[in-house]
Amino acid sequence: MSEKRRYSFSWDLIGQVDARTELGPYAGLEMYRLMQFTMRDILEQHYGTETADTLFREAGELAGRKFFDHYFSRDLEFPAFVSMLEDVFRKQRAGIVRIEEADLEKGELVLSVGEDLDCSGLPELEHEFCAYDEGLIAGILMQYTGKEVRAKEIDCWCTGDRTCRFAVTISL
Repeated sequence: MSEKRRYSFSWDLIGQVDARTELGPYAGLEMYRLMQFTMRDILEQHYGTETADTLFREAGELAGRKFFDHYFSRDLEFPAFVSMLEDVFRKQRAGIVRIEEADLEKGELVLSVGEDLDCSGLPELEHEFCAYDEGLIAGILMQYTGKEVRAKEIDCWCTGDRTCRFAVTISL
């Protein structure tokens, strides 16, 4: 017997962001990070670091697929898709996206996100931090390409870089 899920994602859960007539649709970065890092802390306490990272990656992938479905179309040529991705990320204040390298015939990209929500401005740590962003990027590109995608963070603000960079592999 399966329990009915309460929070199966749909874009309706985003709600009417214009209902905040005095505060507007944007929240502060501190509030976003407070939610993210307390959630990560609890998941890590209960399930361990590796599982917490996996869950964040999976949540990011779901978010990326839904984000793509809401804002984009598979009909876009790659340059138009990239331009729109850059614009939407900037408009949503989610980061400054750049495709640094692209070899679509090999299914390889290097993508950077500057001023990202997750870690820009955090202290240096000894590890990459952006598991959610790995999933988000993979999910967006999965929907665009219709193929399996893996994104792996290779540079991170938290390891001393000043942008987060991801190596992306698209299954051919």
